Amino acid sequence: MQTRSGAEIVIDGDVVHKLHRPGINPRDLTVRLGVAARSDCLLSPLQPAPVRIGERWRTLWPLVEVVEPQPDSLPWAEAGRLLARLHREPRPSRMGVHGGPQRLRRAVRTTGDPVVRRAAAGLPDAVWRAGSPGRPATLVHGDFHLGQLGRADGRWLLIDVDDLGVGDPAWDLGRPAGFWAAGLIPDDDWHRFLDAYRGADGPAVGDGDPWPVLEPFARAAVVQAAAHHPDDELLLAACARMV
Repeated sequence: MQTRSGAEIVIDGDVVHKLHRPGINPRDLTVRLGVAARSDCLLSPLQPAPVRIGERWRTLWPLVEVVEPQPDSLPWAEAGRLLARLHREPRPSRMGVHGGPQRLRRAVRTTGDPVVRRAAAGLPDAVWRAGSPGRPATLVHGDFHLGQLGRADGRWLLIDVDDLGVGDPAWDLGRPAGFWAAGLIPDDDWHRFLDAYRGADGPAVGDGDPWPVLEPFARAAVVQAAAHHPDDELLLAACARMV
């Protein structure tokens, strides 16, 4: 199975073989694997370093249960608490910046939709860099959504370390915030997620109105998603409102 990022996934029994996107830096990937192996929030790899397969790099992971697309059972509160824990973990000394801005750039380059391109052109400077002065700098997943949760030994963990790095933790809240603003996530689910994140002392937002902090990253997440899903009318309408 090939993902939108260019990675390829093969499941062999209870082992997941992941062939990472072309061009990924193996040294950075090795650091991320080490962080995942030590983290209480991330799924641990089965090997400490990637293996070269032709021009690509492969990692091995345990097969885990992923989130089912059942609106009545989506683990929004668990996701909020899990992200808060990740954002409070110590920052590894050798860890580089997270890959959120690069993911956004790759998505924008692939779209031919003029509405999405105009919305991307109007995005603020903060979304084109991993962190900003005056903002917290924490460990960041870099590509968070509910599809990045896996259940192992009865508890939810974050999977996919390809964009793991240091930066503004508001990046990880951008997609839920943007999808809520676009009408794709119900109010109750959004508030359940945000309240759980705040209740677990997540550093991305304080006690006041979160929107001034989250709005740039919410817009960026909608633009990126619209670039990947050009037939989604709600995403395109949200991009049109930005313009």
